[in-house]
Amino acid sequence: MANNTKTRKSIARNKAARHAYFIDETLEAGLVLTGTEVRSLRERNCNITDSFCLIRGGEAWLMGVHIRPYSHGGVWNVDPDRRRKLLLHRRQIDYLDGKLRTKGMALVPLELYFDEHNRVKLTIGLGRGKKLYDKRADMARRDSDREIQRALKERSRG
Repeated sequence: MANNTKTRKSIARNKAARHAYFIDETLEAGLVLTGTEVRSLRERNCNITDSFCLIRGGEAWLMGVHIRPYSHGGVWNVDPDRRRKLLLHRRQIDYLDGKLRTKGMALVPLELYFDEHNRVKLTIGLGRGKKLYDKRADMARRDSDREIQRALKERSRG
């Protein structure tokens, strides 16, 4: 019997994205990287917190990702903050381009990881920006859920 669960090794997560956006859809995209960047990612040297995606000229680009230079890279290390091309199908890029023309929509990187074939992949989310009152409502819901869990735990100890 085959195991259908995907094995993926997470490199970096963007926790702030779900706080600032309602994520409607998610997609998986490949990345165009150099060899030293991949080696650096194996050392988990990456930050995607302030990153974003753009579609320009029919191509998807990842901006604002910082991949630290590889420790043994020497002259082969590239600019750690350069823009990187996302690998998506033409139909996906056209679909996302149409969606991004809607006011308030953004393409947000959610997680960078190695897939089961050891390729670097990026989960991107199509999100709508949250207003301040939405963020407050989420925090209040999270606090009330925490209180409920605490009360149930206390009751079960009894």
